[in-house]
Amino acid sequence: MHHLHISPKLQQITAKSFRELLKVKSGSRRWSYGAMFYSLLFFMFLIRFMFVLTAVETSDGETKCTMIGCLEQKLGPRFLARREMAVPDVIYHVLEEPLNQSLPQPGHEVPQTLEDFVAELKNRRPDAKTFATELREMVTLLEQRTRTAKIQEYLYRHVASSSIPKQLHCLILRLANEYTINANARNQLPSAELVPALVNKSFFHFILASDNVLAASVVASSLVQNSLHPEKVVLHVITDGKTYSSMQAWFSLHPIAPAIIEVKALHHFDWFTKGKVPVLEAMEKDQKVRSRYRGGSSHIVANNTEKPHIIAAKLQALSPKYNSLMNHIRIHLPELFPSLNKVVFLDDDIVVQTDLSPLWDIQMNGKVNGAVETCRGQDKFVMSKKLKSYLNFSHPLISKNFDPNECAWAYGMNIFDLEAWRRSNISQTYYHWIDKNLRSDLSLWQLGTLPPGLIAFHGHVHIIDPFWHMLGLGYQDNTTVSSAAAAGVIHFNGRAKPWLDIAFHHLKPLWTKYVDFSDRFIQSCHIKSS
Repeated sequence: MHHLHISPKLQQITAKSFRELLKVKSGSRRWSYGAMFYSLLFFMFLIRFMFVLTAVETSDGETKCTMIGCLEQKLGPRFLARREMAVPDVIYHVLEEPLNQSLPQPGHEVPQTLEDFVAELKNRRPDAKTFATELREMVTLLEQRTRTAKIQEYLYRHVASSSIPKQLHCLILRLANEYTINANARNQLPSAELVPALVNKSFFHFILASDNVLAASVVASSLVQNSLHPEKVVLHVITDGKTYSSMQAWFSLHPIAPAIIEVKALHHFDWFTKGKVPVLEAMEKDQKVRSRYRGGSSHIVANNTEKPHIIAAKLQALSPKYNSLMNHIRIHLPELFPSLNKVVFLDDDIVVQTDLSPLWDIQMNGKVNGAVETCRGQDKFVMSKKLKSYLNFSHPLISKNFDPNECAWAYGMNIFDLEAWRRSNISQTYYHWIDKNLRSDLSLWQLGTLPPGLIAFHGHVHIIDPFWHMLGLGYQDNTTVSSAAAAGVIHFNGRAKPWLDIAFHHLKPLWTKYVDFSDRFIQSCHIKSS
């Protein structure tokens, strides 16, 4: 037997014959001289092949790599499986350039779609830098077009939501004319024998402030039709001077008996005609500040640097409803209704779908405002509102007085304990903070009457079950009909009001079911269900 000897320092390997060395066993087989010869020949060819590959790769002087590294680049990770090919650095350099350095040159056509872009690449086979440059040009162009389209959409929605549809304008004019020529349209509301009910605390008193006759009619109809005790319902409708005759005519000719209704214009309230009225002064100042710092809608959309959602917020701030007397008047309910202790205030873009008399059984525990909070719920868009959603916490006046993560609440359907309200300084606090916001050029908040309401009622809110007030039907179309139908009150807050063409069509029937489209005034003004 021949032996293989390995020296201790691994410096020398000897065998008794080279023949025996070639006969070393591999598994259960012995290698033949032929197999050894062809194996050596294959490895020699492979080494020459690798040399040629690396020589070609490095001949232009741009790529420096080892023989194995260059072989990996050529054969790819599917064969050598060492690592995934990295994105060339030149692509990152191009994509990180300032935007103005990569804008398309005049006369240079940019692919309009990804399909066109890929087809062009296949035809020309550009290098990495050209690929990154043209990709950025296409993405930049598409971003610009998307931004322009979004801003145009926001502008059109702003115009649609801020304007009075001609059908509603027609309705107001026809009813105003009816008020002048038809004595029945000027009936006393309520009749003399029912006047005592207006101050009777055993009745369920609802207050609605609106200058929209059709919207007010839906609130009234839905309230009475779903009431288990309509004979105990008293609806106090507050409107402005220009809408009073139309509102009076509508409810005179369309009584909601057995419920009781009262229609009053603001100038009919004694309190409103005595001395200075804070709400009017605040509105006048607010309008001056907004016109000075906001500009018109064309000025807002012409801004090329602000993000679309910022432009949308500024357009929304221009909406007439944010400077509407009907929006501010709720802060004066204790003075407007001195004989009442508890009322439910309803916005004119809500629909009542259940009996609301149980609201009078809710114990307010000394609080003034019973409201649904808006920071909890399945709808993460609408029910995710905290104080930081409405107030500017970068301003020290706000940050040192309030918690940004405190839950907000909603206007639209609120229970007000007027007796507790009269013992507080809520109304004074409301105007105090409005004045601070005007003096700070609207830097404390920008939109509407809810932010000062959140401040004024801070510590005076009793949270009620969200069943009583479902929000967001005018903001988004992902609210399902089934979930909306299960709520006690649904609120079309947002731009997509149900009486507008931009309303969400699957939700609109929840509102139109309370409109009598066979009515002669409705038909004469071509008001339709869709």
